[in-house]
Order: sequence, then C-alpha cells, then structure tokens
Amino acid sequence: MSSTATGKDAQGTPSGEGKGLAAGTLGVWGSVVIGLASTAPAYSLAASLGFVVLAVGAQAPIAFILAFIPMLFIAFAYRELNRDVPDCGTSFTWATKAFGPWVGWMAGWGVAVAGIIVLANLAQIAGLYLWLLVGDGTLAENSFLVTATGVFFIALMTLVSYRGVEIGAKLQNVLLAVQYLALALFVVFALVGVANGTAENATAPSLEWFNPFAFDSAAGFTEAILLALFIYWGWDTCLALNEETRDSRRIPGLAALITTVLLLITYVGVTVAAMMYAGVGEEGTGLGNEVNAEDVFFALKDAVLGPAAWLLVVAVLVSAVSSTQTTILPTARGTLSMAVYRALPRRFSTVHDRFRTPSFSTLVMGISAVAFYVVMTLVSENILADSILSLGLAIAFYYAITGYACVWYFRRDLFTSRHNFVFRFLLPLLGALMLTAAFIRSAVDMADIDYGYSVLFGIGGTFVVGIGSLALGLVLMLAWRTRKGSEPFFRGESLNADTPVLVPDSPDTYRRSVDGGLA
Repeated sequence: MSSTATGKDAQGTPSGEGKGLAAGTLGVWGSVVIGLASTAPAYSLAASLGFVVLAVGAQAPIAFILAFIPMLFIAFAYRELNRDVPDCGTSFTWATKAFGPWVGWMAGWGVAVAGIIVLANLAQIAGLYLWLLVGDGTLAENSFLVTATGVFFIALMTLVSYRGVEIGAKLQNVLLAVQYLALALFVVFALVGVANGTAENATAPSLEWFNPFAFDSAAGFTEAILLALFIYWGWDTCLALNEETRDSRRIPGLAALITTVLLLITYVGVTVAAMMYAGVGEEGTGLGNEVNAEDVFFALKDAVLGPAAWLLVVAVLVSAVSSTQTTILPTARGTLSMAVYRALPRRFSTVHDRFRTPSFSTLVMGISAVAFYVVMTLVSENILADSILSLGLAIAFYYAITGYACVWYFRRDLFTSRHNFVFRFLLPLLGALMLTAAFIRSAVDMADIDYGYSVLFGIGGTFVVGIGSLALGLVLMLAWRTRKGSEPFFRGESLNADTPVLVPDSPDTYRRSVDGGLA
C-alpha cells in the first residue's frame, strides 16, 4: 500500500509537514557510507586512473588533488543550503528558491539524467565483472548475457531501495567494507613489492608528483581534471537523504564534507602506491600503457596480489553494484520533491505506507535506467560509451547551479560575518565558476569528431548525447508547463524563496504527522 505524501493544503501550498519519508533513520556513519558507496571508489579508480596518467603522466596525484578543490567548495555550498533548507530535492529546491521555477526544474533534471545515465554504465560493469569471475572469463564477451545480468542488478538494487533506506544502509556497510579491504590490500602489497624488489617497474616517489606547475600541456591538464571530477561525483547523496537523517540540518552536510576528504585520501593514496609499483611507463604494467588504461586494477591484479587477484575483480563488481543502489536514492528523492512542489505529476510524490520510501519515483528511476541501458546497448554500444563520457556535463551543470544558488539565496547575509563571506559566498562562487569553466571546455572538446566513440550529425557523439540529454529536460519542462497541474509551481506559489521547509523537524514530528494522517 502506498499513499501520496502531499504535506500541502488544498491549493497545493506546502503546509509545513513532512513528505512521509522515514525521518531519523541515518546517522553520521550511515550517511558517510552511502556517500562513499555512491562514488564507487574501486570502480572509479579502476576506470579512470590509467586515463589520468595518459593525460598528465606523473602529475596524476596532483590532478586528483586539484579536482578535489571545486568538489570541496561545492560541498560547502550544499552544507550551508542544507542548514537552512534541509529538503531532499537539494539542487532543485535550492535553485528554485534562489532563481525561480525554470532554473530549479532544470537543476532537478540534471540530477535525474546523470543518475539514469550512470546507472546504465554501472549495470554494464557489474554484468561484465560478474562473468569475468566465472570460468576463464570468456562469458564476459557475451553481450546478451552481460546486458541481461546488468538489468538484473538494476532491478535488484531498485527493490532494495524500494524497501527502505535502513536495509540499504546495512547492505552498503558490507559492500563498502569489501571495496576498502581490496584497496587496502592493493596498497599494502604494492608497497611490499616495491620494498622487496619484486615490482617490475618500481619507481621512487617524488615531490614533483604533487607540483601543480609541472603539467606539460593545458589540454592534458584539463582532460585529467575532468576525469578526476567524475570520480568524486556522488557524495551529494548524503544531502538527498537529509530528510531521513537524524539532525537533518547538520549531519548531511557534515557527512558530505567527511566523504569528500576520505575520497581524496583514497584516490591519492592508491594512485601513489600504483605509481610506485608500476611507474608511468608505456610498456608492460606501466600506467602509461594504453592497453592498461581501461582498467588499471585488472592489469595489475596478478602482479600485485598473486593468488588473491580475484579480490580486485570482486571489489570492482561490488563497487558497481553498490553504486547502482545508492544512485537510485537521490534521483528518486529528487523527483519526489519535485512532485510534492508540483514540478512533476502528483504520482511521483507517492510514499510507501510501510517502507516510507518514494515508491513510485524509485520504480520509475529503475525502469528508466533499464530502458536507457537496453536501448543504448541495442542501438550502439559506442553511443552507450559516449553517454558515460558525456556525464561530466550533467554533473558540472547541476553542481554549478547549486554553487550559484548558494550565493544568491544568502545574498542579503553574505557580508554580515566572516563565516558567511567564506562559506556562503567565496568558496561556493569559486567552485561554481570552476565547474562552469569545466562544462564549457568539456562541451567544446566533446564536439570534436575524434572525441569519444561515435559521430552524430557531423559532430562528436559525446557532445550530442551530453547536450541533447540536458536539452531533453527543457522539452519535458515545457511539456509539463502546458498541464494544468503545473500552474502552482510555475507561478511560484508552491515553492518560492519564502516557502516553509517541507520537512519534519524531528522523527517525533514525523510520527505525529503520520498519526494525524497525511493527505
């Protein structure tokens, strides 16, 4: 059984009650675990480290550090906005309050489209790596089998998300532990190999690896930063679960900051260990070898871990599966919030009576991801690959909007204290400007026919998919604008700068609202 959690009066204006989600479910640790799982650290490193080294060579560690800076700045914007408006719509809600319904709707679409695209990629990786573990691994070459397995994983993780945040959090504790155990063993065995002389291309660490002025080319630097930006993406899931977190104004923002710092330590630490073990040469196990770029761990697993090499394959598989589940969470809650404020059809605001999850939105996200994955696989796996390459555009798009929204939303208080100047103005603005520059540079590069794996309409397929997916949001927004049910939102009645926060102040408040009966 499900009910529609409105929290609004008969005119569609928010009443101040909650949306019906399970308030008070997560603490700091649970939020951090979900934030880390959303970024898929094991898979992100496996898929990106080699390409970063190809772009900038030995400057890979500093590239990861520099890419962390805009993520940290935007994390502060999320924290400050969440303290004032702890709404699960995050970027959608905040951008609407700051800039109005049109910008807010597109910010919400950016979150949704990024989630759908990455779910297809994660499903592909999960299916591929599962069959690499079976027999001699040749089953991984069966496209139908891999696709069917990927669809199964999306369906399974959709079910987990449907049944509640708590069960998902418990599952993520186990899955994240597997990832970090494998990464820790990789680092330890790599360093042991360097120390005992068994590493084929052992390389002494150098301070030049951390020199921000040692990049050989601007193009390589930009490419590396964009790649590194992608692997940090996902920490904002902590904020999307704010209404289900204890102390929703404080803990989600704190968890987001902790998550980004832990990711920095993880990425730089593993990168340094890998470079010390394999070097950045273009031969053999060198990280500069193009043959190794698509999966550094797969290339190094036997040399570093020997008989335990399978553990790295399991870690990447687990990483993809766990991120599949945590990626569904923010997209479903984003569309729930949009529906509550009448930016989407009312059906999306349905909350399950027992599980207290956005049941309809969760199912729609899962079905949309399956449909996108299957269609892209059938049409062209090259276009599917290009859709993943284009993901950075959607990420930079809604993160930048959030940074600008922070500055504008708090514009009257920016210079009233040092805290407000730094954390509500300076850092969010710098982060937003950096991401805007990344978006523009990415779009220009992606338009080149040599970028990515396909060419559409005479330009790079990556550009077409990336910009096209954002443009589709504009079309859908205009289509919804023509429906009568959208009027309260687009007239600024259901959500504006003065709209009360539509979340319960505490779990007790939530329980009282349920006992009293949500409409």
